[in-house]
Amino acid sequence: MLYRLKNAGYDAFLVGGCVRDMLLGREPKDFDVATNALPEEIEQLFRNCRLIGRRFRLAHIMFGKDIVEVATFRATTPQTGDDEARQLEDGLILRDNVYGTIEEDAWRRDFRVNALYYNISDFSVVDYTGGLEDLRNGVLSLIGDARVRLREDPVRMLRAVRFAVKLGFRIDDDCERAMVELAPDIQKVPAARLFDEVSKLFLSGFALQTFETLRHYGLFAQLFPATDSLLESGDRDHMHRLLVRGLENSDKRVAEDKPVTPAFLLAVLMWEPVLDQALRLEQERGMKPMDALYAAMGDILQQQAERIALPRRFSIQIREIWSMQSRLERRGKRALKLVQHPRFRAAYDFLLLRGEANPELAEMCDWWTAFQERNDNGRENMLKKVQRKRSRRRRRRGGQGQGGDEHGGDDGGAD
Repeated sequence: MLYRLKNAGYDAFLVGGCVRDMLLGREPKDFDVATNALPEEIEQLFRNCRLIGRRFRLAHIMFGKDIVEVATFRATTPQTGDDEARQLEDGLILRDNVYGTIEEDAWRRDFRVNALYYNISDFSVVDYTGGLEDLRNGVLSLIGDARVRLREDPVRMLRAVRFAVKLGFRIDDDCERAMVELAPDIQKVPAARLFDEVSKLFLSGFALQTFETLRHYGLFAQLFPATDSLLESGDRDHMHRLLVRGLENSDKRVAEDKPVTPAFLLAVLMWEPVLDQALRLEQERGMKPMDALYAAMGDILQQQAERIALPRRFSIQIREIWSMQSRLERRGKRALKLVQHPRFRAAYDFLLLRGEANPELAEMCDWWTAFQERNDNGRENMLKKVQRKRSRRRRRRGGQGQGGDEHGGDDGGAD
């Protein structure tokens, strides 16, 4: 790609994270290219190209499932007559398609370590902003005035956390002060864009450290206000343990190259607010526990979607993981059918995390672990034993209630 651009008479550079990572001895996950060719000119050179974006016009060169992003050099200041190409509102860049030189392009990038260019013409690394010095010192610095740059794009605060955690770098003092001051500006970012950023933050193998760093800068409260409010209320040790174990579990799966999904982690992050809301609905509206739980799930998902847009396929998975917790707790007659549910494994793993945070659930976790290991006869015997225990409890209570204890002997017919 670089040589094709060069041979066609254009400048062509590798830029950004791939250059940064290679200089640090890391293997880049993707590659970005910067050029003086316009998007339409790039499209003419590559048949496997498609142009995307309105906010930032980019070319994507497709190689099977892999994509190389090609961007035209952008200028730092709009030129006369370029009002349509660049739009700002209260310091926030809404659109930026003003093209310029490589040096202008370097100075408009976010962090110095991300403004390094590899030149295919002479195999040199081009550094206009001091990125190489920051790499040597292990520092993450914004290019230009930190407050101005974060107001232009508040997502840079999340990127600062992600890069600092990933690289083991220190965020410089100016950037830190600006992040603490401007954390509420995260609410100006479209909810759909925040979903992508949050996925990168928590599914890159550093979820626990990311969580702690986001809380340190007041950013977690902007992303998950209900969860953060409960954490700040005190007496939530079990909640903190659940979050820590869930984040550690995600990091372990990434390290072992196992699949991870945003749905499971988001279910962990929002579980306590669901329980808190369910209890409130029971107490204030007199709702039955199951009705309150289902209503609470909808309330919390709707509230969270105002901050972070949740694609429907993930919100459905989250609901299933949550709703199956009560069915797992009941261990009723439909347990045989429950283990065949496509979301059973995720719900079971979620239950195990809850058990690690709350020792009172240990016996139930052990029961479901054993239930999966048994054959059909063994499972039938385990269910009969549960029924006998419940019958004895009902007899001891004088047969009151006709339904036994609060867990009942069946799952109410729910599927």
